[in-house]
Amino acid sequence: MASIKLILRTNQKDQTGHSPLYIRIIKDRKTKFITAGVKLKESEWDEVKQKVKKNHSNSARMNAALSQKIADAEGQVADLERKVKTVSIKKLKEAIKGKEVPNFFEYSRKHCERIRNNVSISTYKNYHVYLDKFEKWVGTKDVYFDDITVSLLLDYLGYLSNVLKNGNTTQRYSIMILAIMFKEAIKEEIIPEYMYPFNKLKLKKDASKRQFLKKEQFEAINNYKLQENSKACIYRDMFIFSIFAGGLRFSDVLEFQVKHFSEEERRIKKVIRKTGRMHQFKIGQVAWDIIHKYKKKNAEPDDFIFPVITNKEMFFKNDEFRYTFTESSNKAANFQIQRIAKKLELPVKVSFHISRHTFATNALNNGMRIEHVSKLMDHNDISTTQIYAKIINEELDNAVDNYIY
Repeated sequence: MASIKLILRTNQKDQTGHSPLYIRIIKDRKTKFITAGVKLKESEWDEVKQKVKKNHSNSARMNAALSQKIADAEGQVADLERKVKTVSIKKLKEAIKGKEVPNFFEYSRKHCERIRNNVSISTYKNYHVYLDKFEKWVGTKDVYFDDITVSLLLDYLGYLSNVLKNGNTTQRYSIMILAIMFKEAIKEEIIPEYMYPFNKLKLKKDASKRQFLKKEQFEAINNYKLQENSKACIYRDMFIFSIFAGGLRFSDVLEFQVKHFSEEERRIKKVIRKTGRMHQFKIGQVAWDIIHKYKKKNAEPDDFIFPVITNKEMFFKNDEFRYTFTESSNKAANFQIQRIAKKLELPVKVSFHISRHTFATNALNNGMRIEHVSKLMDHNDISTTQIYAKIINEELDNAVDNYIY
């Protein structure tokens, strides 16, 4: 026989000191909670008498409504237990609540499809990846918004940390995706605001650490002997090109075309894939030499500089194809560059994105003004660029500690 009781969830207290009231069902030592649609201060609730105290201005009406809810819940449970010999606590909850609170996963999946054309493919895919991850841990699709409590989320964080060994950044992102779905449901008035359980979570952040290559290290990679026109050679040259071309991201180097470069001005002019902004800047001799190493004679404006993309039409017409091809090519580039770095015994885990950090730190070390570095990297805010300036200062501090007594 299931037991039913009203519980004030004080662990979900909001900023005004009010806590949500829930109907608690216990059956076979399993517990489920259903929102009663009421929020009270602890001083306004009598746990023993299961009533709203008279110090609440609307106590009589609220108690009548709550009594009716409990009576209806007990009636639903009794009817279901008479009809079905072995009824699960989940079925009892569904019978009591009806469609009062929507299914979390059903809503989230539909929301992802609604916004699919308004977000990047990577964002859309990441939403599904992290929803799948949470669903796999919960073990069922039958999860309602009010099932996702602070306690449940703390258990999930424990699983991410202790079982999956996820770092703080991955844990944070795993929770943030769930929080986004809650915020959207609240915005659409599908669930009440007090159901939002994330305010009580404290998510740790990993210290921001930008790895980069020193001049002698990226020069060693550049001088490493490779078979011309091999994949390793092409990806290595793309990596060095990025270091000397404003730290262009992999996607922009991959789809770099003849029309994006002005011979007369030695200037790159291209819409950046991540920001969607037109970006232009002048390049130096190293980047110039790499362009002319790969640029074909009598090349057409739409021809790619680097011979990686083989299906130009599909790449630009099909967003899914472009995303998948870019991801796989980036992984291949990282593999080849890291293999070179290992053979050179470099003490840094090298990926293509390090070229961006290397450009910034190298430019600042050579005396370029931070405003110019920020402009070349197409940063929205100079505070992002200041991270690299901080790295330079830390390097200087270490030099003082090691060499000045």
